[in-house]
Amino acid sequence: MSRPKYRALISVSDKTGLESLGKRLSALGVEILSTGGTAKFLRDHGVSVLDVSSVTGFPEIMDGRVKTLHPKIHGALLGRRSVSEHRLAMETHGISPIDFVFVNLYPFSETIRKSGVTVDEAIEQIDIGGPSMIRSASKNHESVVVVTDPSDYDSVLATLEKGEGVPPEVRRQLARKAFRMTSEYDRVISEYFETLEPTPEESTPSFMTLSLQREQVLRYGENPHQTAALYLPKGLPATGVAGARKIWGKEMSYNNFLDADAAFKLVSEFSEPAVVIVKHNNPCGASLGSNVTQAYQKARETDPVSAFGGVVAVNKIVDGALAGEMAKIFLEVVIAPEFSPEAKEILMKKKDIRLLEIPAGLRSEHTWEIRTISGGVLVQSPDIALVPDEHHLKFEGAVKPSPAQVRDALFSFAVSKHVKSNAIILVKDGTTVGIGAGQMSRVDSVRLSGMKATRETRGSVLASDAFFPFRDGIDEAAKLGVAGIIQPGGSIRDEEVFAAAKEHNMFMILTGMRHFRH
Repeated sequence: MSRPKYRALISVSDKTGLESLGKRLSALGVEILSTGGTAKFLRDHGVSVLDVSSVTGFPEIMDGRVKTLHPKIHGALLGRRSVSEHRLAMETHGISPIDFVFVNLYPFSETIRKSGVTVDEAIEQIDIGGPSMIRSASKNHESVVVVTDPSDYDSVLATLEKGEGVPPEVRRQLARKAFRMTSEYDRVISEYFETLEPTPEESTPSFMTLSLQREQVLRYGENPHQTAALYLPKGLPATGVAGARKIWGKEMSYNNFLDADAAFKLVSEFSEPAVVIVKHNNPCGASLGSNVTQAYQKARETDPVSAFGGVVAVNKIVDGALAGEMAKIFLEVVIAPEFSPEAKEILMKKKDIRLLEIPAGLRSEHTWEIRTISGGVLVQSPDIALVPDEHHLKFEGAVKPSPAQVRDALFSFAVSKHVKSNAIILVKDGTTVGIGAGQMSRVDSVRLSGMKATRETRGSVLASDAFFPFRDGIDEAAKLGVAGIIQPGGSIRDEEVFAAAKEHNMFMILTGMRHFRH
């Protein structure tokens, strides 16, 4: 019997498009080799299949762990058709070439994400034969076409059906895609085993790999001369701002994403109705309210000039009333869990606004924060520590704060987590009054918070993201009529700072927790 023009090996866990693949190959006269469940599926759908065991002369053993790990398979994949010594070796050992490999892998990633999966169950989903065949075929892609993604079936088959061979550049692209797949597969397995022996919570992993897939090419980066793109973690569901659903507006820019993320993270600190307005990665207004419309109005009043062209995050549904208020000024982006039909109708009349929905299920998981520096990468755990509740606070100063003032203090300290250091926040009645951000000295941030205030600062509560190194910051706060201060404490001059608060008849709350944001 003469050898068929082509031979294909098919072994897949994901059976998407498998029936069509088998029938179209068969119609082309391609001899199909297969294993286990794939072979049964093809036969059940009327496709003639040759068992791999009939080629190797060795049965599948050990619950299918060993079936394709054989010289007659890997020799058929690795033998270079253009090298005479390889052809002679194949003839000598009765190895017939395999021209096409259609393989995808056991669903390890999907398995470990299931609740209650045991280590033994996870281990059984570690594919051995599949990656081995993929690597062999990919290495020899000049002779073997390797297809690991069902979305590529049609283009490969269409080429064959035209009577053409698969071009070298396409073979190389498919091989590159295959190597990327096995690399990602091994990464997920490696990280899973790392989790089986967890390290102390405060430590960092000794080895870290990143696997990111480009989701969207952006028009440019922070500036027009910079290139940029949005990447998502490969193999994981998209969360947070990166996974938000854009329901209206033009494409997000690099800076839009940064500002949206800053706003979303801050508004997520609160369970009661809250609104945050961000400009250039810093909040220019934040407020709690009995409803989101009230919260938005109060947040906007903090700094109406900066609010123009800002990014707004809301932690409740945006209704028609709130949308009507938002429509009064130009806004770049609005982020919320949901927009009512009325709100959509109002806001979608503004062609330059972007509307993002981030349902509760898309809240970001707490992962490592990663920042590049020249020549390296910095990694830290995210600042997810909650603002201390009233029972963990220490009180200094001349007077005791009222319950309303404690509430304002906790709110202002939460805001300080999300303002560039040195950060000073003035709050009154659950609303920011003035924000001093990013100054090189803390006393200048206090002065700036007063300069930025558009409402009366007298009687407000001041939050500082870190301790006061000198009493001068307290003296400046007194000029603004601040009723009291919340700060971490811990300065070598704490007693001097406490004395200043007493002199100015202020209360002082110590949290013992710093929130630098560089």
